[in-house]
Amino acid sequence: MATFNVLLLLAQAAVYFTVMMCLLRARRVLGIGVFMCALGVMHFLETYLASVFYIQLPFGIVSPGSTVLFSGKLLMILLLYIREDALVVRQAIYGLLVGNFLIVALVMILRNHDTVIVTGGRVPDIGFIDEIGLLMIWGSILLFIDSILIIVLYERIGNWFGRHLGWRFLICGALALTFDQAGFFLALHYVTDAPGYVFLGGWTAKMAAVLVYTVLFVVYLKYFDNEKVWLSNRPLRDVFHVLTYRERYHQLLESSVRDHLTGTLDRSQYEVRSPQILARNLKEGREVSLLVIDIDHFKRVNDRHGHQVGDQALKIVGRLLKENLRSDDHLFRVGGEEFVILSERLPAEAAVSMAERLRRSIARFSKVYLPETVTVSIGVSSAPADGTSIDDLFRVADRRLYDAKGAGRDRVIGPAAAA
Repeated sequence: MATFNVLLLLAQAAVYFTVMMCLLRARRVLGIGVFMCALGVMHFLETYLASVFYIQLPFGIVSPGSTVLFSGKLLMILLLYIREDALVVRQAIYGLLVGNFLIVALVMILRNHDTVIVTGGRVPDIGFIDEIGLLMIWGSILLFIDSILIIVLYERIGNWFGRHLGWRFLICGALALTFDQAGFFLALHYVTDAPGYVFLGGWTAKMAAVLVYTVLFVVYLKYFDNEKVWLSNRPLRDVFHVLTYRERYHQLLESSVRDHLTGTLDRSQYEVRSPQILARNLKEGREVSLLVIDIDHFKRVNDRHGHQVGDQALKIVGRLLKENLRSDDHLFRVGGEEFVILSERLPAEAAVSMAERLRRSIARFSKVYLPETVTVSIGVSSAPADGTSIDDLFRVADRRLYDAKGAGRDRVIGPAAAA
């Protein structure tokens, strides 16, 4: 029977690892949320199994909840960090902590209901819920600490095992799960009076689980992935920095290339990125269109209503342009009231159609949110018909923009109209 239990645990570990790695690998298609949901849904089951469900193995009595599910979850958190970064894995860590606390809080309220007997005289085991609640709270706190600990250990031992991913995975997993086993057994012993041999059997099983998961991970890297893209070796101090201040770091980087008022990319980015974008598309034989967008009578808006309203007009125009961009569009603010959209894979006719949609949208929204209606004039050019350099495209689109101004403003002039 003990040998059969070992085989069942191995099967559970293989299924868990296979499904979770498939979700991690498919995160670009399915979204990282699918992986995170699968990571978190079993915590209540893990706690239940760890408190009451034990099986006999050759080396002792263990709980499958701790051996397979919790060990696997912690190692998957590490793999998420390795494959992505601390900013992404922090979402999972905080999500698990808040979600588990939320479950306990709701159960504590739920237990105050006056229940009625409906199904065969069965009544809810409120005492059991109380025990699980305490273990859930302690287990969630431990998981939070374990998750940070295993990441820090992974980076710390990278100084010694930098290019040996399997060894790093095995050692930091074993150390973190040893800490977890000691911490959880203290609470388990307090709540359920679990005997000492449960600690020893559980620790042995977790070490075996780390070894099994490491073997599975190494096999995965050998046959299904490239180990080089998994390697990371950040300084320990940087790990703490990333875990706590990564958003500020990204915001700082982002703000250095964006216009502070509208949030669009600034002129310096237009000068750097747009020639590269155009050259890449022309090399691959794809059409590219450029829209130059200018707010009509912008000086009059400032003179009549003040610069605060003028700034609000710029923000509204910038927001509407961003909200209507395709994934292949690039928006820049290149002057006081002038914007440029560089659109990959967009022929001239479609670019004119998009410009008309933007023009109408800006006029409609400004009528609601500003003291007077703000309109825009737009000139459109397209490569390669109107030129093969970004300067050529801008010059042609800018000339058509001024033609639109001269024709009465609040209009679009593109290649078809120009012809």
